[in-house]
Amino acid sequence: MKRIITRTLAIALSVCFGALMLCAAGPKPVVVKMMDGKGQSVGTATISAKKSGQGVDIKLDLHGLPPGDHALHIHAVGKCEGPAFTTATGHFNPDTKKHGLDNPDGAHAGDMKNFTVTAKGTAKATVSDERVTMGTDNHSIFTNGGTALMIHAKADDMKTDPTGNAGDRIACGLISK
Repeated sequence: MKRIITRTLAIALSVCFGALMLCAAGPKPVVVKMMDGKGQSVGTATISAKKSGQGVDIKLDLHGLPPGDHALHIHAVGKCEGPAFTTATGHFNPDTKKHGLDNPDGAHAGDMKNFTVTAKGTAKATVSDERVTMGTDNHSIFTNGGTALMIHAKADDMKTDPTGNAGDRIACGLISK
């Protein structure tokens, strides 16, 4: 009888522990399909909640882009209509800050570090943004039905408001659940 009770208790604890681990894991990663202005795929970006619960990591796997440094921003509206992607509007900025990681009055929630595309037009990099979440708050990348992940033609200078002199929008992906 003790063996049955012990085994039943062990199974119950295992189920409870498994449920806690599932809850502690946080939201599932979101894969964003990145498209150029002609609607052609340039790869993916996988967005995951940071283990700390504050911010996200964006793992880029890109191809077909011009070599060099490029800005990556989260834009406020989840619309990626080419060729110029103006439907995504400006940077995601729920706190109405100034632009730029180096701006003492900044940064927008959607501002991030630049990434580099190789001479072959590919990029495999991870960029972080500590000012956004994958939750339900006003800093969520899912706000108002979603936001957009934008790649710009040039690097962000990290201070010029409102865009960082990052140039044209050359690739966009819808961020949604």
